[in-house]
This record gives sequence, C-alpha cells and structure tokens, in this order.
Amino acid sequence: MSDPDENDFAFPYERYVHEVAPGLHEAQNAWLAEIDSLAAPDRKTHELIRMVCTVILGSGAGVERHAMLAGEFGATWEEIAGSILLTEPSFGISRAVEALPFARKGWKAAQELETETE
Repeated sequence: MSDPDENDFAFPYERYVHEVAPGLHEAQNAWLAEIDSLAAPDRKTHELIRMVCTVILGSGAGVERHAMLAGEFGATWEEIAGSILLTEPSFGISRAVEALPFARKGWKAAQELETETE
C-alpha cells in the first residue's frame, strides 16, 4: 500500500488516524459517505446542519469545511451566517462569533471553485 499524500485527506488529523489504523480510517470514510448520500434533508440543508454541529463543538476546521460544502450546494452567505447565529441562544455568542471567520473562508472557497468551473 502506498503512503497517501497529505492532499488525500479532508482534515489534517486523518493522516495520523490512517497511519495508526488504516482499516478504521477506511471504515469511517465509508460510514461518512453513507451519511453524505442520505436523500433527506437536501444536501445544502445537510451541510448547514453539520456546520452548526461543528460550531457547537468549536471546530474551526469543521466549520470551514461544511460552510464550503454548503456553499457548493447553493447556500448563500446569509444562510450560513444565519445558521451559525442560531446557535447563540443555547451555546453563547462566543462560539458563533469565533465560527464566522472560518465559515466566511469556507464559503468564499466555494465561490472561487464555482468561478473556476464556469
């Protein structure tokens, strides 16, 4: 088995999981692929929900990734920011405010990808 390139991973931590337990890493990827294939909710809503979960967890990398994916599936900046701000009543303003720059970076990356493919 060849050593995977760092670009083969969505998150940097995956490389370490793969090095220690490649079977576990492959199983996790298969499981996540099944989650991504759910018919409902629609994929944009699916990514907004997952983004909000990563806001609550305090995972900037997760927020960035799911904001990018939501943007790729048509989410506007207002939908992304509004979804993040919905976390504020239960989880506090700090998590929401800290997540916004990560979300903006991810959403902008999706817009740049869209521009490149046109």
